Amino acid sequence: MSFFVSRRPSVSLALRAAVAAVLLWPAAALAEPDPAIAVNVDQAKLVKLPDRVATLVVGNPMIADVTLQSGGIIVVTGKSYGATNFIAMDRGGQVLIDRQIQVAGPTDQLVTVYRGVDRETYSCMPICQRRVTLGDGDNYFKSVLDQAGTMSSTASGNAAAASKTN
Repeated sequence: MSFFVSRRPSVSLALRAAVAAVLLWPAAALAEPDPAIAVNVDQAKLVKLPDRVATLVVGNPMIADVTLQSGGIIVVTGKSYGATNFIAMDRGGQVLIDRQIQVAGPTDQLVTVYRGVDRETYSCMPICQRRVTLGDGDNYFKSVLDQAGTMSSTASGNAAAASKTN
């Protein structure tokens, strides 16, 4: 009976480490990237990034807007349906993050009315009221936006007038 005793334990350990690295390499290469950021149209989501982010690049700013806040927080706002990405870089131009953004439709209870090819959308929570949604007919869309703008400027004007009298 004979026994083999290795006189080079460091070589044996190095060989084991190399074999483990080769075996684990495919798993590391196939690891999933960061999950996509899911946001709805007309809604925003806060996402924490590394503090050293200096520059943000958005693939398609018509789909989503990304704004950097202090402390490495970004605000992702869904602007249109679809998918895009954003890239976060440090001051040296090093890419820190490259993530997908998925923008989906509204989540509230909607009723869509079709009049020929024109479309109108109503939010029914709990009472159905007009809601501007991408894809609505031009006349309906403009009418609702005009009413909202008039209401907003009237409220701003009344608030300004009230502050002058006080």
